[in-house]
Amino acid sequence: MKKIIAFLGFITVFGCAAKKEMYLFTSFREPATDGLYLATSEDGYHWQDLKGPYLKPEAGASKIMRDPSIVKGKDDIYHMVWTTDWKGGNGFGYANSKDLINWSEQQYIPVMKHEPSVVNVWAPEIFYDDEEDQYIIIWASTIPFRFEKGIEAEDNNHRMYYVTTKDFKTFSETKLFLDPGFSVIDCVIVKRAKNDYALIVKDNTRPRRDIQVAFGTSPTGPFTNMIEPFSGHLSEGPTVLKKDGKWLIYYDNYGKKNYKAVETSDFKNFKDVSNQIQLPEGHKHGTITTISKKVYKGLVAKEKEL
Repeated sequence: MKKIIAFLGFITVFGCAAKKEMYLFTSFREPATDGLYLATSEDGYHWQDLKGPYLKPEAGASKIMRDPSIVKGKDDIYHMVWTTDWKGGNGFGYANSKDLINWSEQQYIPVMKHEPSVVNVWAPEIFYDDEEDQYIIIWASTIPFRFEKGIEAEDNNHRMYYVTTKDFKTFSETKLFLDPGFSVIDCVIVKRAKNDYALIVKDNTRPRRDIQVAFGTSPTGPFTNMIEPFSGHLSEGPTVLKKDGKWLIYYDNYGKKNYKAVETSDFKNFKDVSNQIQLPEGHKHGTITTISKKVYKGLVAKEKEL
């Protein structure tokens, strides 16, 4: 029985015929006060709405849940982080679950408490580093007058930061993850092979606000050789899954209020496959992992109660 494990920051894909798994896409709905919404897919293109909310946000001052990022740990426990405050917060929310129905007590992780002028902590993303057996959490924050900027305001000049953890109880010191010389948010780490990583990046400068890719030999960088954007103007929130030897990148094409997707085998050439995907109405920025048939059946039963 062959088992292939490929870590995409937030996805584990099993090629085991006896244990067929499905894709799971996390989401939220505006105005982000309800909490976690879920969708599932067998083929990675067509998504079934499992409704929600499955977890009502309690962490943070604003009590919202945006950008829920989830990863399945090697212990089959799902770990999730999310944006808790649009502005004014210095941390993100965290909870875990074995079945995506029953959740641990929510925690607020104040990763930027050492920066009193920090404006925000946006879109935390979890990546499991299998080489170091640790989780890397990256996010975007603005610290006014810290970095050079373009025409965006000082309170909208983001850089990426990160912490590492093995147990979501003890965290490393917060460090700068990415400063490409311009405002950047919504980054996603993808492991392509040993010592070969791609970083999907949203250039958040005015008037760009599009998505591109950089490359590195470590999941914490440095990331260089950034290519031209593969998305159009006003796009964000990328997430990735691997299927049939290719990578499928979903992103929120928020300027036109729809979702789009591209296929790539090298993160340099991209094919628009947006006409092949189907997502629930109102689906917003989330990430993709996998679930077992057992977990799926539990979610379907729970959905009937919602």
